[in-house]
Amino acid sequence: MASSLYGSVYCGAPALPGTLAERFNLDPVLIVALAAIALLHLVANRRAGQPLASAAGGWAIAAAALISPLCALSVSLFAARVAQHMILLLAAAPLIAAPLPRWRAIRRPSFLWSATIAFFVLLWFWHMPTPYEATFRSPIIYWAMHISLGGSGVALWAALLRQHSARALAAGLITSIHMGLLGAIICLASWPMYRPHYATSQAWGLSPLADQQMGGVIMWVPGCLIFLWIALRTVSAMWRALEEAPV
Repeated sequence: MASSLYGSVYCGAPALPGTLAERFNLDPVLIVALAAIALLHLVANRRAGQPLASAAGGWAIAAAALISPLCALSVSLFAARVAQHMILLLAAAPLIAAPLPRWRAIRRPSFLWSATIAFFVLLWFWHMPTPYEATFRSPIIYWAMHISLGGSGVALWAALLRQHSARALAAGLITSIHMGLLGAIICLASWPMYRPHYATSQAWGLSPLADQQMGGVIMWVPGCLIFLWIALRTVSAMWRALEEAPV
């Protein structure tokens, strides 16, 4: 099973402790694509008079998550794959989304709810055992996961950072709850659900179940706290608007 499973995985063979520092992902297609997209984003921001630091930082974090040895480690450990996802969704995505041009569509309630639903569906879908395992069998499926998850994360952050209403409050709370629930289900499961890591986690001193539990916690706690912060930020903005409204 191991040879057929890992032969076509994008990040290569499972990383071992002694070789991890050497396992950078120097895929030229990925590096050129990231550089081109980041450059286009920065040029668009400059023309729109938007700050450049946030977007540059977001793309640098995304590049680090995809190019660093974390890519190879995510083949060995479910917890590393979840950590990679959380870095992209909770660190890179909001920094990329914050300075996006202020398109009118992003401020529409329909955009907010579409982004919320898309993020919910994609987060749960790609962390179900069967789709998750499929990402180890095909680089196309691997990138379909990252692009769809990352895109939905940027869209959701773009809406949440620009809308300060009861709808944004509800969307932030819903996202916080369902991300925390998924992390809790993964963490509290009594059996290891992710077959790609059955034979690879022991090299890192973890059983498959312990690795899975660690991944569940990594999703559970940060996801709840960050989206809860968005909800509280929305409440604060709504409260300020009430105070400043003419009596």
